[in-house]
Amino acid sequence: MQNNFVKELRWRGMLQDIVPDTEEYLIKNPSTGYIGFDPTADSLHIGNLVQIMILIHFRNAGHQPIALIGGATGMIGDPSGKSDERSLVDEDTLKKNIKGIKIQLNKLLDFSTNKKSSGVKLLNNLDWIKEYSMIDFSREIGKHLTVNYMMSKDSVKKRLGSDAKIGMSFTEFTYQLLQGFDFLHLYRNMNCKIQMGGSDQWGNITTGAELIRRKLGGKAYAITCPLITKADGTKFGKTEEGNVWLDKSKTSPYKFYQYWLNSSDRDAERYIKIFTLLDQVRISTLIEKHNLQPHERLLQKTLAKEVTQMVHSYEDLEKAQKASNILFGKSTAEDLKKLDEESFLEVFEGVPKTEISNVDFENGIDMVNLLAGKTNFIKSNGESLRALRENSISINKTKVNDQYIVSKKDLIDNQYILLQRGKKNYFIIKIIN
Repeated sequence: MQNNFVKELRWRGMLQDIVPDTEEYLIKNPSTGYIGFDPTADSLHIGNLVQIMILIHFRNAGHQPIALIGGATGMIGDPSGKSDERSLVDEDTLKKNIKGIKIQLNKLLDFSTNKKSSGVKLLNNLDWIKEYSMIDFSREIGKHLTVNYMMSKDSVKKRLGSDAKIGMSFTEFTYQLLQGFDFLHLYRNMNCKIQMGGSDQWGNITTGAELIRRKLGGKAYAITCPLITKADGTKFGKTEEGNVWLDKSKTSPYKFYQYWLNSSDRDAERYIKIFTLLDQVRISTLIEKHNLQPHERLLQKTLAKEVTQMVHSYEDLEKAQKASNILFGKSTAEDLKKLDEESFLEVFEGVPKTEISNVDFENGIDMVNLLAGKTNFIKSNGESLRALRENSISINKTKVNDQYIVSKKDLIDNQYILLQRGKKNYFIIKIIN
């Protein structure tokens, strides 16, 4: 008896469309299922994280998951949800993208065999599609699906309707056939009977199921999850800077952590079910506690903690938390000094900066001279003196007076000093040789 995978998705709010009898089939049969990831970039983003969580739940329910990288379909481009033709990706870029995505999928899914079931398999559809000539493909695959059937799909109708601006190329028109061929190949060679994906993939997925029925007389199943939205109507997974990526070189762990931490209460209640593996009892308890003291932001903190640790590491999580506490919570000068350069600059991004020669620090600098003469953080010596005597000036989060001498002992990562006036007025000094 298998765990009820569909029931798990349903309570988590991760179920949109499902082929009839799918739930009953999965309860009774250990099954193989897959989700495809087209290499449109060299990193996945948090929108892709939904599909990854589905594969994890599928594995944990006792089934065999497959992560399929679209080395072939990525050359074409999926028209689903797109109003314009995608730009074709060159081969070198495609290889780079595939390499990056493989690393991330392996980290999150673990393709070893020491997990529940037999681990997650990683495949590339280029391995079987490249063997087919156009004539072979037309005869063996294209023959079984009519143009009428293919044009009935939303991804096609939207591009060919009266409101369409540029139509659809033959290249993109064939995409659903290629994805359908993937399902057929996996069904025939790996007994893979279920395909999963986002709700925008429903047309492509059912094309594959129909191809299996017409060509092999087989029964295939399908599940899609809703496309994730934000309660305020803005796009999920986007910031002013663009996508929230899983690659830390594109989106730092600190910014990644902050994205989840800044979720609204309504969004956090949904996201913690979708993006974590916490069970139903634990999540219900967290929601109850959060509702009693929403100002404590328990849901957001738990969500940010769980997802950051899963995608990055415990060490990255700790750095992100320390950095967050420095800016928004209670922290000490010692906490600040423990930050590395990258984390420090992430936290105080956009804060005005100036450089001071290392020579000036040999004997230390008095505060009035530092605030006015060396940095112009405050416009005059008189104003600097007043601010210091009013106890409104801090060095690295520690209040200082007009008698304080700033020296190398105050340096963060051996090169930075953080000046602060009041609660929100910051200034950074970088020490240079």
